[in-house]
Formats: sequence, C-alpha cells, structure tokens
Amino acid sequence: MTTKRHEATGTSRTENDRRRGFEFLKMNEREAKPRSRGITEIRGPYYSVMGRRYLEDVLETMGEYVDALKFAGGSFSLMPRHAVRELVDVCHAHDVLVSTGGFIEYVLTQGPHAVKQYIAECGELGFDILEISAGFITLPTDDWLRLIEAVQAAGMKAKPEVGIQFGAGGGATTVAELEAEGQQDPSQAIARARRFLAAGAYMIMIESEGISENVPHMRTAVPARFIAELGQEKLMFEASDPEVFTWYVKNYGPEVNLFVDHSQIVQLECLRAGIWGAKSVWGRVQSYKG
Repeated sequence: MTTKRHEATGTSRTENDRRRGFEFLKMNEREAKPRSRGITEIRGPYYSVMGRRYLEDVLETMGEYVDALKFAGGSFSLMPRHAVRELVDVCHAHDVLVSTGGFIEYVLTQGPHAVKQYIAECGELGFDILEISAGFITLPTDDWLRLIEAVQAAGMKAKPEVGIQFGAGGGATTVAELEAEGQQDPSQAIARARRFLAAGAYMIMIESEGISENVPHMRTAVPARFIAELGQEKLMFEASDPEVFTWYVKNYGPEVNLFVDHSQIVQLECLRAGIWGAKSVWGRVQSYKG
C-alpha cells in the first residue's frame, strides 16, 4: 500500500525506503555491490544464536554494507537443514555471499570421502564460498591446491586461510599455548598464498592469531608484508576487535577487506564512511574518487 505522497511523486514505498536517509550529508563513497574492494564479511551464528528473523533485522538495516556472512565453528552442522537454508536465502535476497568458515579442517580428519560429501552438501545448501583453513592441522600445499580445485569444480569460490601461528582456530587457545607452539616466518604463508591465487582462489583470509589476536602487542609488520607481496585487493584480514579494525582502516584506508563480528557492522561502516570513530581517526578517514 502506498501513501498519497508516494503516489504523487510516482515513487513506490519500496524504492523510496531503499534510499539512505540524510543523503545531503557527505561521506566517503562506497563501491556498489558486488564490490571488489572494501569488502566486509560478518560472522554469523557462533558467539550468539542467529535465526532468520535476527538476520533479516541485521540485513534490512545494514545489508548494503555486508558483502558476505561466514558461519563459524561448524555451527551449520548443528542446525536443521531448513534453518541453514533459510539463512542462506535471506543472505542471497540481500546480495550477500555465504561462507562456510574454516570447518573443513575438522572434516579433513575424517578422510577423503567425508570431504567430498562435505563439499557436495555445501553446494546443495547454497553456500557460495568454502573457506579452506588448516590452523590446527598440517596440510601439504599440494593438498590445499587439490581442495581449491574440488571446491571450484563444485561451483563455489575457494577461500584459503593462511597465517603465521600454528594452533590458531577461533581464539579459543590461550596466549601461553600459542607461544609454546611458536610462529612461522610470514614468507612461508606468503609463498603458499601466491600459489593459491595462481590456482584461482577467490581471496586469501589472513588469520589474526599471532598478528593481532592473542599477542602482547600487534605485529604490524606482518600485514604490511602480506600487502607488499600480494597486494591488498585479494587479502581479507580477520579483525573482530574494534581497535584492530580501526588500525587497519587508519593505516590502509576505508577499502581494506575485513572480517568482523555481525555486532560490529555498524561501527565498522561508520568508520569506513568517515562519519564517526575514535579520537585518532575522527574526521581523518577520507577517500577520493576524482
């Protein structure tokens, strides 16, 4: 039903409501979806339960700024199939891609047949991105490449995750345990990521542990090396902490690709738009589209 005002202007309520409020206020321009940079992936159900109605609220208000939703910790394997499918369908209705998260490293422990079934079922349920991580296991690079090929053959985007910290996997490991494991030289992860991109990987996820998570001080030189060697466009940084995603935007601009919790999407987008932020960035995040 439309009001007389909408009928008089010839604009439907739906079209009008899609417009951003306060359009007279200037802010940093964002590339329209599907974006090639400034991509934001949000965490779906894990630290909190997320059903269809909850997700609809998130995307009806902020869907324009969400590019992908990632399930975490294999949460989809605990849910009824219809519930997973509902979440996937809500995302697709808002032009949001859906990722599995790095659950495949658990599946890998159950053998090749389980991996094939997992990839097939992800496709059946409508997932767009299958993340390939190995934070808790050791996986030869050639095996990663075979997984990338299998994911792409199933019609999904392969998104390998690399990092410098063995034993990293969702922030559940203590600082002391990670320090006991030691850290890898970034050159090893960079060399792998280069091969993954050459094999057609959609994007590389950079694991936060050992860089910005569970460390005494952020190792700022590590993301700098990844960007210098691989470029910024094909890298996504885990940054589920306001101080961390503020640091990335402050140092690499509003078009850096970031993964945050769904509860942080408003705060992050205010920062990308240059309209709000902490003292160190307030009014300083700018873009130029001349």
